[in-house]
Amino acid sequence: MSEAKSALPGARFDGIASVEEAGLNGMITLRGDLDDTALAKALREVTGCALPGPREVVMAGDKGAAWMSPDELLVMVPHGEAEAAVAALDAALGESHALAVNVSDARAVFDVRGSHAREVLGKLMPVDFSAAAFGPGQIRRSRMAQVPAAVWMTGEDAFRVVCFRSVAQYVFDLLKTAASEGGEVGLYA
Repeated sequence: MSEAKSALPGARFDGIASVEEAGLNGMITLRGDLDDTALAKALREVTGCALPGPREVVMAGDKGAAWMSPDELLVMVPHGEAEAAVAALDAALGESHALAVNVSDARAVFDVRGSHAREVLGKLMPVDFSAAAFGPGQIRRSRMAQVPAAVWMTGEDAFRVVCFRSVAQYVFDLLKTAASEGGEVGLYA
């Protein structure tokens, strides 16, 4: 079997913000009734995290979950643990009406950091990235130019972007252009 590789290994750009491909990440789509106590218990067993609320991300070390829609979570684990995590979720969910699927290799992940990171993302997505509207632990699913993407804050002036692997180069190029020197607009200053 071939060795897993991220979409754009080592891709990095430094401008008014840094943009870096984040490497391999374990990601599981978990669909089901988010009010089901079995689902919440299964999530806690696999990640150590409570169920996130709407538009929220919860993390416990390198594991966590993001609310993606009223019946969907993105479960995050180290890449090498994704298959075992799916099996553990399936076992813990038992007869509950739910679905867990490893989507790790179908996604690309980028980190955008720096004092102008909000501006970089604000140029590309119809999201209010002001500090009053968007803070650490919050997530949005939207469009990044012509493609779907999810973005959340991992810390002050630090964001994580997830997109489909098939559009990784396009998204990286968008982020590079928006982060180019001289591109400051001062909207979130």
